[in-house]
Amino acid sequence: MSLSVYDLSVPVFAHSLKALADILTKAEAHADAKKIEHSVFLTARLAPDMFTFTRQVQLATDFAKGGTARIAGVDVPSYADTEVTFAELHARIEKTLAFIASIAKDKFVGAEGRDIVVPMRPEPKTFNALTYLRHGAIPNFFFHTATAYDILRHNGVEIGKRDFLGVY
Repeated sequence: MSLSVYDLSVPVFAHSLKALADILTKAEAHADAKKIEHSVFLTARLAPDMFTFTRQVQLATDFAKGGTARIAGVDVPSYADTEVTFAELHARIEKTLAFIASIAKDKFVGAEGRDIVVPMRPEPKTFNALTYLRHGAIPNFFFHTATAYDILRHNGVEIGKRDFLGVY
């Protein structure tokens, strides 16, 4: 059995987004049980120069939808980055899951040889799609999902490695 670019992207993003959603649920329940304002977690960061928890979730979804779309050769949907509640972050994750699931597997055929343009500062950069997936989309996605996990764990939410990895 050979692996396709689809197999290396959509199921990986979907699995970890579902785990991230479960972590959000645990964080909200923890805040409620301890009578902690939700904004404490949503605006928390690990260091003053790092993004907040909310921004980490937004960026994780951005790399999942953007990476998937670019590799499949479809338009990347734009999200407004206006989430300020756990419910809104859950909705964003669900919207991302629905989007990546909507892309037909045949859109990924031949992607390993396709060049894509990625918006970067100061100017867009061209990558081979497989190289972008392996060295851009997936590492960035996991950086932001791990950082979101770390922020919650650092703030006392009772989550562990199994929560991060999700059920498989």
